[in-house]
Amino acid sequence: MIHQRRRFVGAFVWVGMALSLVGCDYWPPTLQDEIEQLRAEIQTLTMEKAQLQAQVVDLARVKQEFQGQMDDLNRTNREKSVIISGLQSQLATLRLKAVKAMSPKASTHKSPFKSPGKSPGSKHPAPRSIGVR
Repeated sequence: MIHQRRRFVGAFVWVGMALSLVGCDYWPPTLQDEIEQLRAEIQTLTMEKAQLQAQVVDLARVKQEFQGQMDDLNRTNREKSVIISGLQSQLATLRLKAVKAMSPKASTHKSPFKSPGKSPGSKHPAPRSIGVR
């Protein structure tokens, strides 16, 4: 009897293993509906993922273009700053020259204009104009 019981348990274990390997082909309808719904969601999400990846690629390209433009603008800005600094320096130099030229002590050259009080040939002052009364 013990020997018969062992055979029964052994056969039961073998049948159980065989069924677990084969699997069950019966799916309840609600489970099948849920599986189909999940497959549809996966497909939709896969499409959305592809669209988002395409947008990321486009945005990366646009970022690179803007980065290039920004680099160009920064370089131009530096060049213009150098030009502005040079012009400010020139302006300061010209202002100093203008101030020196306007001061009476700084004029060391003779003026091309003659003073109204003296005539070129005499050392006496020129007569004042005579007015008619």
